[in-house]
Amino acid sequence: MADCHKLFEEFQDEISLPSGKKSRMTTSKSALRERIRKFFKDNHPEYDPKFYIQGSYKMGTVIRTKDDICDLDDGIYFFREPDVTATTLQGWVWDAVQGYTSTDPEHRKKCIRKLFSADYEIDYPVYCKEDGKEYQIAVKNIGFEDSDPKAVVKWFNNKKDPKGILVRIVKDLKGWCDNIRNKMPSGLAMTILASNAKSRIVLNDREDITLRDILKEIKKALEIKFECVVPALPNDDLFESYDETRKSNFLTSLENFIEDADKAIREDNQLAASKHWRKHLGDRFPKGEDKKDKEDAIAAAVTLGAATSNPWSE
Repeated sequence: MADCHKLFEEFQDEISLPSGKKSRMTTSKSALRERIRKFFKDNHPEYDPKFYIQGSYKMGTVIRTKDDICDLDDGIYFFREPDVTATTLQGWVWDAVQGYTSTDPEHRKKCIRKLFSADYEIDYPVYCKEDGKEYQIAVKNIGFEDSDPKAVVKWFNNKKDPKGILVRIVKDLKGWCDNIRNKMPSGLAMTILASNAKSRIVLNDREDITLRDILKEIKKALEIKFECVVPALPNDDLFESYDETRKSNFLTSLENFIEDADKAIREDNQLAASKHWRKHLGDRFPKGEDKKDKEDAIAAAVTLGAATSNPWSE
């Protein structure tokens, strides 16, 4: 049975942020923070912006898409009661970052997105926090809604394992969704699903086996109830808005991935196994060698048998 763990290590290197891109993004983040501070000091001094990196960058699960794009969420926090609408407050942030590059910012529903063409994006969700009250995010044309991204990061950090296996699996799943596209779940959704599934399996040092086991546990959970609840305010279901078509597309993609993952692990030829993985993870997943892995056959067979007897429904 072919061991593709080293191929997954190469895949991780391929989807992770190159040092040059990370450096450029960090430089832009620092410069834009100064620009935003100055804008508010000059134009709205009653609003004093504080910053907090959040989301996948903070959790260590950010990936580089197949279009060579990555993103960073740099939350802007105002510790006061807002006396303007959520849309207006977002608009001020838009004004602050406008002109830093030749590309205009995007005013999205829950953030201002600053684009760095063909390289990376920096998102600016805007929050207000009054004493004794919850964090609230500004939502375009709607208002302020309870939201605590710091709590989500804390929740995920508590789910992490010492070897970093969960982080790697989340990046694999995000790479899968990026490759498939077709309205696949968000990175946050896959992070939550994988983290919940992790508690129901025994982590294996082989990334291919652990990924397959996580996929199976995600499928079992969704068959019981198709939902993905954020483990912090606003505790909303990320799948609530899915229509039957989008739900069916995701579940079909998940089932197909599991089927090919099982085939890959059973293969005794690494090249043949890698072709099963590449169907779902894309061309960035490396091709294996055209050879059989005899040494690991017994160990893999034992692991395969143990994985299929997981007591999820008992």
